[in-house]
Amino acid sequence: MIDLQNIRSQFPILQREINGKPLVYLDNAATSQKPLSVIEVESNYYKELNANVHRGIHTLSQLATEEMENARRKLQKFINAAHDYEVIFTKGTTESINLITYALSNSGTVSEGDEIIITHLEHHSNIVPWQMLCKRTGAKLKVIPIDEEGVLNLDFLRENLSDRTKIVSFNYVSNALGIVNPVQEMISIIRQNSEAWIVVDGAQAVPHFKVDVQALDCDFFAFSGHKMYAPTGTGVLYGKEKILESLEPFHGGGEMIATCSFEKTTYAALPFKFEAGTPNIAGNIALGAAVDFIEGIGHEILQQHENKLLSYAQEKLLAIDNLRIYGENAHRTGVVSFNLQNVGISSDVGMILDKLGIAVRTGHHCTQPIMEYFNIAGTVRASFAVYNTLEEVDILAEGIKKAQRMLS
Repeated sequence: MIDLQNIRSQFPILQREINGKPLVYLDNAATSQKPLSVIEVESNYYKELNANVHRGIHTLSQLATEEMENARRKLQKFINAAHDYEVIFTKGTTESINLITYALSNSGTVSEGDEIIITHLEHHSNIVPWQMLCKRTGAKLKVIPIDEEGVLNLDFLRENLSDRTKIVSFNYVSNALGIVNPVQEMISIIRQNSEAWIVVDGAQAVPHFKVDVQALDCDFFAFSGHKMYAPTGTGVLYGKEKILESLEPFHGGGEMIATCSFEKTTYAALPFKFEAGTPNIAGNIALGAAVDFIEGIGHEILQQHENKLLSYAQEKLLAIDNLRIYGENAHRTGVVSFNLQNVGISSDVGMILDKLGIAVRTGHHCTQPIMEYFNIAGTVRASFAVYNTLEEVDILAEGIKKAQRMLS
């Protein structure tokens, strides 16, 4: 059983009011709130440890280095990477994917005539970097289509894998619809038909269920800290050791060199080869604290609670006349994305809900191709975290009904 009262007490922001109403925070797919344990770890770094990492011989530098590298080891175990040096600290999923694309082009791994496959369900951060890579290299981008439920057409994947396919990149969970893609099946298809490297955008997966990158057998896995109770500007790129070793760096500068002269520079060992400059030390340490928070609850308990919230929300919302949920019959987690038919636009609904203290996300959710497929400008998206309650779902449902009355 989940102790919601205890969990909610750890999030100070949940005590505040918005427009005179208790805050109902349902925008977790954009960014989750932070527990005191994470806030205090970040604050304590600046109060007690503030020093740069890795090269300092003084005590504070050594202690800061130890704390950040301990966080790296926590993240290694969190996703079950084989080695801690396969965990690269980044600013988040967007930077992680850009790191891959620039490392590929810097290394000459992708060239004219090669093909990259993504899906119609991707966030812009898993579309635009690949388009930019294609523009730089002359490679071609292919897109796996979806059906009316938002489910991927895996036959397209089978039919389009070839010797020219260099990369297949896809999200584990759609941020716009909450659909959980059949990642293990997709990876199996790719391995059987291609030597392409596999990139998984796990930003919406790691907050909701256990991820094992070795069991998945993906080549890269990217995620953001701010969606899993950690500070903004933090994230991880996991990559298989052999592949990371073969790639040229993305950023050049301090921390990522072994030797540097005007004639030649050699690069540091993993992971530092891809971590140029002073990192977000406090944020990275706090990211480790967020791992502690999640594992303190337990993945199974967290997942059961959030699935209960999603099921209950779908039931309550479908009872509202003229409300459509997108991807209703697909396997989903964490998100319910909907519109009131023939009633205003999603932002109108969102503004009314905000007046009632309910925070949701409206618009295209950085997934304009999905919205174009459904011929809509955007949706209202309610997304859940471990601290949300069934009572908050009831408040959401009543708020939607009020918005419907006001906008009719």
